[in-house]
Amino acid sequence: MLHLLVELKHNLDFKIFRMTAIEKYFSGEKGESYLFLIMGIIALIFALYFVLFLKQPFWKGVAIPFVVIAILEITVGATIVARTPADKLRVETIIKNEPSKINSEEIPRMQKVMKNFIVFRYTEIVLILIGIILMYALPQYNFWKGIGLGLFLQASIVLALDFFAEKRGSYYLDYLTEFVQKI
Repeated sequence: MLHLLVELKHNLDFKIFRMTAIEKYFSGEKGESYLFLIMGIIALIFALYFVLFLKQPFWKGVAIPFVVIAILEITVGATIVARTPADKLRVETIIKNEPSKINSEEIPRMQKVMKNFIVFRYTEIVLILIGIILMYALPQYNFWKGIGLGLFLQASIVLALDFFAEKRGSYYLDYLTEFVQKI
């Protein structure tokens, strides 16, 4: 009898743990996606201000990467916000009904996501470096120096946001791996 109670408690604890881990991952994903949206909208507002009110070549240069990267931020943010509830429900359903599919579906998906973060990281670092080169290699306060500053700022913001997303994804992937080992 005691053995059954201990086993029941263990199963209940693990069930609470897994739902908490899933909830934490997907709510974090959705929250950060809203942050991507907000950062993109703010960048667009600044770009409009630079072009319409400051009107100098330097500020027009800053506006270009602000707009281009803001479009990416808004697109990625909106896409993830829209799909996160369905993704969360999909994973919860798999865990409840066919937990072995975590190993064949969710873990490979997350491994691909984690590999993409590496590509994103290096791309963002290259953009930051290009921004720095443009800021310091060209004459003061011109169009190209503005592009450099815009690239540096926007790529730095995205790199910082992706850092936290990658950490969250790593914890989630570790959880999934642990879950598969326990079933």
